[in-house]
Amino acid sequence: MRAVLSRRRFLAITGAAVVAGRVSDAAPVARWQGPALGTLAEVRLVGIETPGPIFAAIEAELGRIDRLFSLYRADSALVRLNRDGVLARPDPAFLELLTIARSVHHATEGAFDPTVQPLFALHAKAAAEGRAAQAGDLETVQRAVGFERVTFNPQAVRFLRPGMAMTLNGIAQGYASDRIAALLRAQGQRDVMVNAGEVMAMGQGPTGPGWAVRLPGTEVRLRDQAVATSHRMGTQIDAKRGIGHIFDPSLRNRGRDSFVSVVHDSAAIADAISTASIVMENKLLKSFDSFGAKILLADAKTL
Repeated sequence: MRAVLSRRRFLAITGAAVVAGRVSDAAPVARWQGPALGTLAEVRLVGIETPGPIFAAIEAELGRIDRLFSLYRADSALVRLNRDGVLARPDPAFLELLTIARSVHHATEGAFDPTVQPLFALHAKAAAEGRAAQAGDLETVQRAVGFERVTFNPQAVRFLRPGMAMTLNGIAQGYASDRIAALLRAQGQRDVMVNAGEVMAMGQGPTGPGWAVRLPGTEVRLRDQAVATSHRMGTQIDAKRGIGHIFDPSLRNRGRDSFVSVVHDSAAIADAISTASIVMENKLLKSFDSFGAKILLADAKTL
């Protein structure tokens, strides 16, 4: 079953949106758009007159990332891992992303867990059959959930239990924005906005100060920072029963029905924390201050 509305498409409509400055005030901006990880990615570069070579480098890097982390192509490294339970000689970027994921998994006390993919698949199958997932099936599938049962090193990534599978959709889009920003920084670009599903902004933006990004209920200005926004129903698995794409790995918490945005220096970390925040209590979200993250709720409240 295909989701009613993909999370990233949902966010493009109602979540983070970069605000264009007035034409009379704005510096010239080169704009690139293209597919990445199941969404439409966008890059804006201020003051670029001949962007062709830069655009080609962006496309190549996003293609590489897509071949690693996409759930939408049969030849991706992630799909092969889910199929076989092991991925030999993983790309260094795959290991880097899993390392970031593990750090957020620990920081959120397990609320962020990429191994919830079997829960997604179970609910999607039940919804396609016009029914709710059965309690017994949920208990069985939940035994295959647990990021601590994933081992990874330069030799291999392995699942330690049968039936396990991962989704990196709660972190890979942010990671893609980080990677493109790093690529452009290495090429001397200092005034850039990257949105591969989550926004990473560098420099002043076309009108300054910083890049204006509209979020549900508020607007922020980003300069050398990222923002990610999540909502439990960003992808609707079963709209009738209120089943969305973000799950509490412990199955104890249905999750909040509001947007959560996270500002951080890393788009990957912002992405993962915003995902986990959907199933975490407000008092626990305050602990992310020490992680360098600012949490924004849809009512513009800052935790």
